[in-house]
Amino acid sequence: MNPVVHFEMPAKDKKRVAKFYSSAFGWNMQQMGAEMGNYVLAGTTESDEKGPKKPGAINGGFFEYKNKEGFQYPSVVISVDNLKTSMEQVKKAGGKILGKPMEIPGIGQYVAFKDTEGNRVGMLHPSKM
Repeated sequence: MNPVVHFEMPAKDKKRVAKFYSSAFGWNMQQMGAEMGNYVLAGTTESDEKGPKKPGAINGGFFEYKNKEGFQYPSVVISVDNLKTSMEQVKKAGGKILGKPMEIPGIGQYVAFKDTEGNRVGMLHPSKM
C-alpha cells in the first residue's frame, strides 16, 4: 500500500494561519521563501531527517490560496515508489493527472491528480535520504 505522508491546506494569510495553528495546536510553523512558493510548513509531530518519529503521524503545509478549480480545498499527498507508473495507474483507474511532475528540492518529485470524485490529491516520489 502507498501511505498518506503529507497534508496541504489553502491559506489566504500566511502569518495568520501560522499563528492560529501554532497557538491552537502547538504546531511548529515555518515560512518558506519564494523559491519554495512561499509555502508554510506545518510540523505536527517530532521529526528527524527521515520524517515523523511517531508511526502513522504526518506533517503538512499551507499553500497560497488561489481561486482556481482544485486549489481551494485541503488535500493529502500519497507516497509512491514510481511516479510514472503511479500516474498511469491513476489514469487507468479513471483519474486525471493535473499538470506535469515537478521536482521539489530536497523532497522529491510531485504531481497532483483528480480522483473519480473530483478530489485534488497529490503523489510524491520521495528523494533518497
